[in-house]
Amino acid sequence: MTSSNTFDMVIFGGAGDLATRKLLPALYHLNKDGHLPGGSRIIGAGRSAMSQAEFTEHVAKACHDYVPEADMDDHALEAFCKRIDYVTVDSGDPKQFDDLAATLGKAGDERTRIYFLATKPALFSQICENLAAAKLNTPNARVVLEKPLGKDLASAQEINTRVAQVFAENQIFRIDHYLGKETVQNLMALRFANTLFEPLWRNTHIRDVQITLAESVGVGGRAGYYDGNGALRDMVQNHLLQLLCITAMEPPINDHADAVRDEKLKVLRALRPLQGQSALRNTVRGQYKAGAILGEPVTGYLDEAGMPADSRTESFVVLKTRINNWRWSGVPFFLRTGKRLAERRAEIVVNFKRVPHNIFGSDSRDLSPNRLVIRLQPDEGVRMSVLAKQPGNTMRLRPVNLNLDFAQTFKVRALDAYERLFMEIIRGNLTLFMRNDELEAAWRWIDPIVAAWDAEGDRPKPYNAGSWGPSSAISLLAKDGYAWNEEVDESF
Repeated sequence: MTSSNTFDMVIFGGAGDLATRKLLPALYHLNKDGHLPGGSRIIGAGRSAMSQAEFTEHVAKACHDYVPEADMDDHALEAFCKRIDYVTVDSGDPKQFDDLAATLGKAGDERTRIYFLATKPALFSQICENLAAAKLNTPNARVVLEKPLGKDLASAQEINTRVAQVFAENQIFRIDHYLGKETVQNLMALRFANTLFEPLWRNTHIRDVQITLAESVGVGGRAGYYDGNGALRDMVQNHLLQLLCITAMEPPINDHADAVRDEKLKVLRALRPLQGQSALRNTVRGQYKAGAILGEPVTGYLDEAGMPADSRTESFVVLKTRINNWRWSGVPFFLRTGKRLAERRAEIVVNFKRVPHNIFGSDSRDLSPNRLVIRLQPDEGVRMSVLAKQPGNTMRLRPVNLNLDFAQTFKVRALDAYERLFMEIIRGNLTLFMRNDELEAAWRWIDPIVAAWDAEGDRPKPYNAGSWGPSSAISLLAKDGYAWNEEVDESF
């Protein structure tokens, strides 16, 4: 990275939860590894009145708390903290943006300016408008918007419209941190850099696709935010649909931002609508009750601090959908996410069809189909399940796994998702970020599902914490002869 990439990054909500747990540790790693150009600054901005020394102390504590001990280095932390500054800015007070302008002006207007909005989405428009009023929306400025962007199509459009009045589309970076994960990038390489998979990547060879984002944690201290959104808005509208798009999209003409995003948009527009009775038949909602995680008792959703006793918000959701195009016609896509599930797991499972004819006789009566498992977390890697002959004097076949473990294969520390996304923001590369029309297409698909649930009025189905969700999530697949990956007796 050259000196021309020198930047000032202003993190609104600089002392908040996201900045503390994710953003500041990621920037520490980038600085430690030499990826931040000399002279660049990290400026925290927030309502709290803090001195530069107090915020620097907060940054140091965040790094000690959330950077792995093996990666902590006192000299690297000291060097990182030299980049730190702080400005008190209330997003509702335009005059305080003049103080920010004065701080930024010390280094001149030629530097790249990055405004990372790690705040409530309700403040996005106001912050952008006040940046413009202080003449801080310069052509070399970039604004980063964290999810969720709205809670339905109308609110997303309002945010997009107001932000677009002061920043051009090529200045707006809408983050979905799953797109920064190493394995998601490798999914692109797997599909489009290898002749092995692309001819098979279609309905003639693939039986079904499962995408799971499972969390073992509960709502915790986020009851107010989470209960106003639920699993569908919090996880499906962004993370799961983005993973679906990358899995299902057509090969782009190149790896440029709009070429990739054009193909993702086509997938969103081709998703079969789920509305009315169709939405009710093809979705399952759940809400966790008390149970055990790793042998430790945990409370139920309704017993979480600050949770309304009559909440009907889902903490778990499964959807069955299809993509109405030639490549994927007839292939079901199962999307699943939830809290307080049996384990933390994020994966894409591609189940291939069985061979059309078994030549091996009664000793191999039931030939297991091939399966490709792309693990996003906790252990990033790719596994391909193939059939091989079991040693012995009969032709007995059994599944064996071809494994690619990224940590073991490459033996380097993989960039955290936010580290990679920061690098792309600094470079000005929009490939890993959602475009306005992508965001709105996702909400157009999600809104009718919410409407169908609201019209039905049923409570989400209860499930024990530490399980894989309500039993109806299993029967949704089983009624058509499918099964979730964990039901198959194979280890990753």
